[in-house]
Amino acid sequence: MRLAAVVPAGLAVAGCDLDAAKPTFAIPEPAKYRAAAEKQAPPVPDRWADTFGSRELSALVDRALADNLDIAAAVARIEQADAQAKISGAPLFPQVTMNDSTQRARSAGTAAALLPPRQSDGTNRFAGSYRSLNVLGLNASYQLDFWGRNRDAASAARLLAEASRYDRDVVQIATLASVANYYFAVLGAQDRLRIARDNVRIASQVLAAVKARAAVGTASEFDLAQQEAVLATQRANIPTLEQTVQQTKNLLAVLVGQAPELIDIKGGSLTSLRAPRVQPGLPSQLLLRRPDIAEAETKVASADLSVSSARAAFFPSITLTGAYGVQAQLLKFLLRPEAVVWSYAAQLAQPILDGRNLQGQLDLQRGRYAELLQLYHKQIITALSDVENALVAVQKNSERERLQQAAANASRRAYDAAIKRLQEGTIDIVTLSTTQTSLFQNLDLVAQTRTARFQSLVSLYQALGGGWTDVKRELARISEAAAFSDPKGFIP
Repeated sequence: MRLAAVVPAGLAVAGCDLDAAKPTFAIPEPAKYRAAAEKQAPPVPDRWADTFGSRELSALVDRALADNLDIAAAVARIEQADAQAKISGAPLFPQVTMNDSTQRARSAGTAAALLPPRQSDGTNRFAGSYRSLNVLGLNASYQLDFWGRNRDAASAARLLAEASRYDRDVVQIATLASVANYYFAVLGAQDRLRIARDNVRIASQVLAAVKARAAVGTASEFDLAQQEAVLATQRANIPTLEQTVQQTKNLLAVLVGQAPELIDIKGGSLTSLRAPRVQPGLPSQLLLRRPDIAEAETKVASADLSVSSARAAFFPSITLTGAYGVQAQLLKFLLRPEAVVWSYAAQLAQPILDGRNLQGQLDLQRGRYAELLQLYHKQIITALSDVENALVAVQKNSERERLQQAAANASRRAYDAAIKRLQEGTIDIVTLSTTQTSLFQNLDLVAQTRTARFQSLVSLYQALGGGWTDVKRELARISEAAAFSDPKGFIP
């Protein structure tokens, strides 16, 4: 891990607390997940959404990758971090400026004379004088980085630029998971809407049968009102489900960066999808497949370098300065050899009394390091917990769907038997109403549990890193190095 490699050497200055014990923690590495076998597994496929077998879902994922605004904002944060890295790295290079000027000045004669300005003959002996000066030259300065203060500050900023790339990957994975979850919510709501409309059809048929019995005097007004209530209840469910379908589609439109009016999401049914089998692998593999863990680790390494930079500020700084150019009162003499001027100097500065400003800066960076280290620790534990929770959710939702489907099948048989007895005239309407309601509820619950099962699979994909691997980590480092070395950021 990078964290173990970034341990700055301790420095000591009289009267300053520079060497302090650094907080540490033991990285938890359980042998296996409780809800899975102890078995290694390849990383999640990069296009994991394709494993559900929906072309529309795959198309929505592609649109989100191209147009999602949260991902675009994360990319903009990368550009900001790259720019900040260049700013922090600027002290590592000499600073050279051009100094060109031309000036003409008049000095008052009375400012340098004690006698009256005029002689007896009326001439002005002490008239003002004029002076011109033309300058063409370069100034340069460079701070020798003996103690690594500037180098560590630049490296810390570059690590933050690298972390911003991991943050972009975190945002992308979360966005794609949201796209899949909302899409499954649309399909689940459409399944429930079809079930509700079929329930209305069934309840209408039963109502027709009850009306027929009431017409011949074998059913009471109570029986008729009871069945009408059942039918009205099922009809009342339809507007709510239609609202859910439309509003969830609108949320999907936002995720793909489109106005709801400009995108057409057809949806379908969850029964037409396939549920992939996801292998979680070992917990030790997870630590290399989560961009949020890489981001937290990189921020800790950056904070560690910031501590080193703050510590180096206690030591003397040496600055070299130099100037070279030409000066002349008349422009025609500006390029003559005797017009050349130059100078160079070296300056040594050592902080002595600063009101404990430097110590405060060091303590601030130490506190920041300790905070990020604990957040890094928490991120690892949270990642392991995410996988365990997702595995449990997949298992229990699959079991729940199986049991709920069995309950729906039993309710269907009970309803068929009740209808047969209704036709025979050997059942009361209360029993029939109860049987109908049980069937309607169980069918709706099957659709809900199926939606939950598919969404738990998405959560498992996300918890396992969403296809992120060490290859993408290395690509992020290469991208950061290329951005930092881009010569467009410097004036040659």
